[in-house]
Amino acid sequence: MSEHSARDGSKADTTLRGAVAASGAPAGAIRLPAVHLVLSDAGCEPLIAAYGRVQTLEAARALLAELRAMLLAAREGGDTAVAVATAGAPDTSIPSLLAMLAARLEEQNTSPLRPVFNLTGTVLHTNLGRALLPDAAVQAVVDAMRWPMNLEWDIDTGKRGDRDNLIEELLLELTGAEAATIVNNNAAAVLLMLNTVALGKEVIVSRGELVEIGGAFRIPDVMTRAGAVLREVGATNRTHLKDYDEAAGPNTALMMKVHTSNYAITGFTKSIELEELAPLSKKHNIPLAVDLGSGTLVDLEQYGLPHETTVRETIEGGADLVTFSGDKLLGGPQCGIIVGRKDLIAQIKKNPLKRALRVGKLTLAALEPVLALYRAPDLLPERLTTLKLLTRPAADMRAQAQAILPQLQAALGAGYEVTDEAMFSQIGSGALPVDQLPSHGLVIRPAATGRVSNALGVLEQRLRALPLPVIGRVAQDALWLDLRCLQDYQQQRFIEQLGLLAA
Repeated sequence: MSEHSARDGSKADTTLRGAVAASGAPAGAIRLPAVHLVLSDAGCEPLIAAYGRVQTLEAARALLAELRAMLLAAREGGDTAVAVATAGAPDTSIPSLLAMLAARLEEQNTSPLRPVFNLTGTVLHTNLGRALLPDAAVQAVVDAMRWPMNLEWDIDTGKRGDRDNLIEELLLELTGAEAATIVNNNAAAVLLMLNTVALGKEVIVSRGELVEIGGAFRIPDVMTRAGAVLREVGATNRTHLKDYDEAAGPNTALMMKVHTSNYAITGFTKSIELEELAPLSKKHNIPLAVDLGSGTLVDLEQYGLPHETTVRETIEGGADLVTFSGDKLLGGPQCGIIVGRKDLIAQIKKNPLKRALRVGKLTLAALEPVLALYRAPDLLPERLTTLKLLTRPAADMRAQAQAILPQLQAALGAGYEVTDEAMFSQIGSGALPVDQLPSHGLVIRPAATGRVSNALGVLEQRLRALPLPVIGRVAQDALWLDLRCLQDYQQQRFIEQLGLLAA
């Protein structure tokens, strides 16, 4: 029978039993249709149009093989037979098979990288992608994906150019540095800097700054991989200027200060400020590098936020090289930025590792318009998404919580109690680890007092299973949904899928 005639003869209620009986299959056979009967059915045409014939054929074969194995195991007894007897034999009609096939194809074509609602209260959440790009950067990336770009082509001279030139002028204007270069993240920036300036030589670092950040990224390990020799000075809680002075020697290539990400040392402590260390580095003719980590280009205090040392302050304080991230407080795409002395940057750019760690056109396309926004610092809270979220008024979040609460309560039912409450957000990604931002959101608690953790675990899983997963945080026997990062254009989508949560 041809595929055409099989399709014409198929009916919506065709069953496997009927198909097998028509083929003269012996009694007791596993009653599954041939693959071509499934693919030739009119109901399969939309799947082939959407996913292609080859992929649909492979998925159908896999589905039928799994069902055949299950039915054989059920006939032979054992746990599978008990499960089938309890749940009932699967519906093996062609319409049912097509529904299973459609679900399988949809699942295997769903991207593992999915948008989510970040209601954790951490604005720059490393696991959720850190900074959200402003509209200008998003459009620039779209254009770069659709058009050839002068990535390494000097339009004025008609000759090959340097991709760093696309953003260097802006960086020098905003930081006061002599030169700049870009790599794919700040860890790469630190690695490249050390490998260039201190290969086989010592780098002096305070013991109180030998940090480990997310993903087990440790300064001592990076030193080793870069081929530099770590020279620890001082103690964990106290380091003095004389410690650096006494450690400096003919084999010293660099003095380095490291931003203490994600923690703060308090109590009986002492650390050397940049302004003290810079004259000492000049005395010994040793370059001074600062890893700012979550670098910012503006004074955050003017927007009502805690102060974080800016890149310009670090350059003016005497640093010869400064490394920082593009996707943290700067509010741009993931990248690592190195600014500083022209001669040192020139050495770094000649290192063969630079080519291995360089960024592509999409990163540069996103970074340039973000940097350009900083030319109008008075407009930054409106235009830079990261700063907009960090400075969002608690009153706006309170109004949003009160609008969502009745619908969320209705979706959850009597098993949970929802309240709107004040709470605290944090910046995240190592920036200002002890500072918190007044916020507002929704708090969900189980109505029953017993087995609270189990009830919260079930609810957290239900929220993550929504088409657009909702990510909150569990603390103090409750699930907290901080609304700081729920933007106005996202609110309606959040409310719409609450009906699925109820179902």
